[in-house]
Amino acid sequence: MQRIQRNPNVMWREESDALAEAQSGLERGDDVGDLGTAVLFSGGAMLSINFLGTEIWKLCDGRGIDSIVAELLEQFDVEEDLLRDDVQAFLDELSKKGFITYAE
Repeated sequence: MQRIQRNPNVMWREESDALAEAQSGLERGDDVGDLGTAVLFSGGAMLSINFLGTEIWKLCDGRGIDSIVAELLEQFDVEEDLLRDDVQAFLDELSKKGFITYAE
């Protein structure tokens, strides 16, 4: 199993106002995909991530993708295959930018 780990050199912060707005929007059934709820900083690069991205980021603590998807399925009403594809695409992006690493 590949374990996914946040790069310890990446600084990050959650944006509390945006996070509250996203949670309220989700409860109403709004599309909050474009609302940045956290920011990642590394080597002069900055990445704003949405609510789902923030939740994925927080779960990159040595878990595998199966564990991340299982945890997110408890939070989001979405098809597992769709969620898995979204999680993998996001992890691929983070990996390319050096924000996460994979380990066996």
